[in-house]
Amino acid sequence: MASRWLRAFPLVALGLSLSQTLPANALVPYVYVPPSEELQGAGLGIAQAAARLLRLGQPDDAARLAALTVQLLPADPRGWMLLAEAQLRSSQLKAAAESLARAKELDPRNAGIWFAEGSLALRDGRPEQAVGLLQEGLRLDSRNASAHFDLGNAHILLSQPSLALKAFERASDLRRDFWEAINNQALVLYEQGKTNEAIARWRRVLKIQPDAAEPNLALAASLFDRGGEARAEALERASRALDTEPNYVLDSYQKEQLWGPKLRTTTQELLQQAELKTYVDRALANASPDGDTGL
Repeated sequence: MASRWLRAFPLVALGLSLSQTLPANALVPYVYVPPSEELQGAGLGIAQAAARLLRLGQPDDAARLAALTVQLLPADPRGWMLLAEAQLRSSQLKAAAESLARAKELDPRNAGIWFAEGSLALRDGRPEQAVGLLQEGLRLDSRNASAHFDLGNAHILLSQPSLALKAFERASDLRRDFWEAINNQALVLYEQGKTNEAIARWRRVLKIQPDAAEPNLALAASLFDRGGEARAEALERASRALDTEPNYVLDSYQKEQLWGPKLRTTTQELLQQAELKTYVDRALANASPDGDTGL
């Protein structure tokens, strides 16, 4: 499942010998050397601009500015963390790993660095390594809800549902409106055959985020699985979810969101219902073209 810092140009050697005798009317070469306070101020100003670009969704430009920050303030771990975040958001995973490693050298007890490395490992398909990094960070800061959430996702990828559920519950205990964590609790419970508990969690999510596509479609599938009077609600929620986020029509996208095989199979059966054909066709037309429909 996110600090505050004009560039100083390199000084040019003028090639003048100190023993040279200058004419009386010659101009004495003068190069302004900014004091460290000015360099620090410039670095912080650039970092602030980079952070603004990140907030505006311009990670590539933010990464370029953050790179200037670490040139001016190479011993400040905040600059390296800012650079790493910008690189992560612009999919420069290798560069982000290098920036985080530099930040950790400077500030090894900064839990945020461990969390960022864990998230990077998770994104890079290394869940086992992610678990170790996140747990180390949580030893330094045990109340970070997002880190517990990432830890739960890593445990899902490692087929450790009980540990995943515990991590997701800790995340939602720390942040009561953390609907993504509650949603993922339901994902685990459904795969464990605890359908009623899963349904209760998805309904709780939808009280926080009524229009979210994922819990609407997942709840629809679980209600469809029940049959009977729940079928009408299942069809209505499924149609709404597909219009909100067409990619959920794709089995590959569901899997990317950590849906287990039982939920994906039930959802496939739901989406084959005649009443949903118009919505499914429209979603397939609007979904990512490189996704696998699974239908």
